[in-house]
Amino acid sequence: MATSAPADLLSQIREHGAVPRHVAIIMDGNGRWARGRMLPRALGHRGGMKAVREVVEGSIEVGIEVLSLFAFSQENWQRPAGEVSALMSLLEEYIQREADELQAQGVQVRVLGELERLTPAAAAAVDRVVKQTAGGSKLRLNLFISYGARAELVRAARLLAEDVAAGRLAGDQIDEQAFARKLFTNDCPDPDLLIRTSGEQRISNFLLWQLAYTELFISSVLWPDFSRRELYEAILDFQSRDRRFGRVPV
Repeated sequence: MATSAPADLLSQIREHGAVPRHVAIIMDGNGRWARGRMLPRALGHRGGMKAVREVVEGSIEVGIEVLSLFAFSQENWQRPAGEVSALMSLLEEYIQREADELQAQGVQVRVLGELERLTPAAAAAVDRVVKQTAGGSKLRLNLFISYGARAELVRAARLLAEDVAAGRLAGDQIDEQAFARKLFTNDCPDPDLLIRTSGEQRISNFLLWQLAYTELFISSVLWPDFSRRELYEAILDFQSRDRRFGRVPV
């Protein structure tokens, strides 16, 4: 088990009041972490597994309800075949290693994306962890795999068009709520906070609809070195923000 977050950060967070209900993270920097140590890229991805455990445990500790991790994008399928194969194997290994602990901690795992592209072994592992953790109530963990936000929006539009064509929905009934119900995240609140690691300042085709009013936090730390200390520093920064959602403060 990882060590507990520094007590001073936890006490500051609790003194500041509400924590974000939903935190999303673009986990970036595995390759640079490995390159800086003259290691294969696959070992950088493996190093990131420790950071996943850190943020899951840290999210539970501080009271976050939903944690969304961008694990593998649709664009990642274009990477060299060896790296893609290693990533699929790592997904299987992560689930085999962590499923029992996630269940014991009360984590409900959902895997979101175009999952038909997964290898049979990876798909079986995903099915297992989703079923095993279905009763978790402490934290909802969304793992976005084979996911792209533009594709998600096209999929939602297609599903709405099918409903209209079948007579299940009238065209004038299509509004933001109807559209949101067709997204992978239809049963989750939108993220309050998006963290991107490694210092890059872009969204990378992640949750384009859902991030409309999300607060952004850029961490210079490479993902394998990201710990709950960095998570809590991001939450403290979030708590200092004035969220107006386009309105003028009264």
